Amino acid sequence: MGAILAITNQKGGVGKTTTAVNLAASLKATRNSVLLVDIDPQGNATMGCGVAKNEPKHTVCELLMGESTLEQTLVREVEDGFDLLPANGDLVAAEVWLMENGHLDGRLREVLAPVRDGYDFIVIDCPPSLNILTINALTAADGLVIPLQCEYYALEGLSALVETIEAIRSRSNPNLKIEGIVRTMYDSRNRLTAEVNAQLFRFFGDAVFRTVVPRNIKLAEAPSFGKAALSYERRSKGAIAYLALAGELLRRRDRAAAGAA
Repeated sequence: MGAILAITNQKGGVGKTTTAVNLAASLKATRNSVLLVDIDPQGNATMGCGVAKNEPKHTVCELLMGESTLEQTLVREVEDGFDLLPANGDLVAAEVWLMENGHLDGRLREVLAPVRDGYDFIVIDCPPSLNILTINALTAADGLVIPLQCEYYALEGLSALVETIEAIRSRSNPNLKIEGIVRTMYDSRNRLTAEVNAQLFRFFGDAVFRTVVPRNIKLAEAPSFGKAALSYERRSKGAIAYLALAGELLRRRDRAAAGAA
């Protein structure tokens, strides 16, 4: 059975979509089959994969509302080789539909169920807020990858997210776990970074990935070319960091599977 990973943080501007696209590309580069699901109405992950937001005839909006099938909605093999379920501003209509039809948490899990076994990883790019779409992602996911910038408000926002995770566990997804916290836009020369870094390890320990993602111009440029950094400039520090993150994630999962055997 494939793993479903939600890339989430209730705070915006932390590298969430960058992490979703580049982790998907890196997992694909390590010979895994990958589906990226964009459930952010901004559609940035969709554009970052080289797909114009208004180009697809069907998006996750229609899929959630039962107006299209998975096969109709899937964009096969984008620039970086993985499959995509695209999104755009129409997704706001799906939020209303979910409320009106009583699918407050489980609809995304339902629509992904038929293809779950067809991929090694399904990566979900969430909105930067706690809304019905995010709750659907957390209900569908096995694990969370939490991008976090080492800044003043980071730990406060992370504490709020942990409370949300506990609420989802108690209500609809008892097996949901934090796969790992990834430090983004990392600058080791910054004193505040060092202070937040120390607090992260104090409170979350092994949940923090050892891999850090530095500030990198190639990571910032790649989305405008509709590519992950790995396709845009594979030797860049950003591309190398996300490859390392994928490797660390895979090793963690292998150890967890061995421990459970």
